[in-house]
Amino acid sequence: MLFIVTCVDKPRSLDVRLTNRPAHLAWLEGLGAKLKVGGAMLAGDGQTPIGSMLIVEGDSEAGVRAILADDPYALAGLFESVTLKPWRQGAGQKLL
Repeated sequence: MLFIVTCVDKPRSLDVRLTNRPAHLAWLEGLGAKLKVGGAMLAGDGQTPIGSMLIVEGDSEAGVRAILADDPYALAGLFESVTLKPWRQGAGQKLL
């Protein structure tokens, strides 16, 4: 099953994001085929990161939450909130 993961950064936390970015990118790489797509959500200026969005494959919400717990961003306390929603693709390029 696919899950859309939306992570919103805490206010004034850009330094935390930038400091932990190399470890976060390595962690994403380690997810392999479980990670379908991911990237930063941006502020209105189109450049400043304010969060992250991922589409992750997992057996259950609990399983995906367990995967996310190891994200260096999460471990650094970057996120104000993290939401997961099951998702079924209906159109566009196939992710599976």
